[in-house]
Amino acid sequence: MQLVELLHSSAPFFISFVIILGLLVGSFLNVVIYRLPLIMEREWQAQCNDLAGKETIPLDTLTLSKPRSHCPHCGHSITALENIPIISYLLLAGKCKQCKTPISKRYPIIEALTGLLSGIVAWQLGFDWACLGALLLTWSLIALTFIDIDLQLLPDSITLPLLWLGIFFNLFAVYADLQSSVIGAIAGYLSLWLVFHGFKLATGKEGMGFGDFKLLAALGAWLGWSFLPSIILLSSLVGAVVGITLIIFRQHHSDIPIPFGPYLAAAGWIALLWGNTINNAYLNWAGIS
Repeated sequence: MQLVELLHSSAPFFISFVIILGLLVGSFLNVVIYRLPLIMEREWQAQCNDLAGKETIPLDTLTLSKPRSHCPHCGHSITALENIPIISYLLLAGKCKQCKTPISKRYPIIEALTGLLSGIVAWQLGFDWACLGALLLTWSLIALTFIDIDLQLLPDSITLPLLWLGIFFNLFAVYADLQSSVIGAIAGYLSLWLVFHGFKLATGKEGMGFGDFKLLAALGAWLGWSFLPSIILLSSLVGAVVGITLIIFRQHHSDIPIPFGPYLAAAGWIALLWGNTINNAYLNWAGIS
């Protein structure tokens, strides 16, 4: 109880606590980002084998907790001291302790990003239930962002629970009233669904995946329908600018699709913390209010 009282009474302590928690969660998110698609691939392969009447070849158990994290090159098991967010990477000079193979810089980057964004959430929302929900949403969006960057995939195992969790929080009107939350979920899905089919009719190509529909539905469930225009506009603008820039500088071929999920996630996170400010600024600029 003393810890809870200290978190509630001291903003600097609370923010510092959340940053450290975010670093630890970021370490776990590295595991989720790498392993969840592999787990899904194994499940799909097993289902395909069942439908085709083929025998599924048993593989080593793979979950988010098993086996223990290890070096993919030499198999060295990562000890607790070698798994301290950011610090272990620096002490090991970015290399495996056993075989000295370089460790991807993305691991400490994701840890640092998760800690930083978690700290910003704590700073903006304070010690409150809204902060707890916002942290859960932030961590989920980080995982979805990097999985989508890697594989152009937004797993249902993250997006769908996220949608229902948003509605659950808004049963108590934490971010929006329940009616706005439910309408936001419906409108979020249908808006991109309509864009998808309109683009497909016009060009004969698929412009985005169904995971994008579900992610926007989840953001609508969390924030309510009134934030959807801001999220769509902001994500589209950022996505267009980044996509055009990559093509101009020949870092991305124009025929290769660019994942839209990261831009939706970034826009949704910004709307979570500063959506009201953005909406009010737009209304004032447009002379509506």
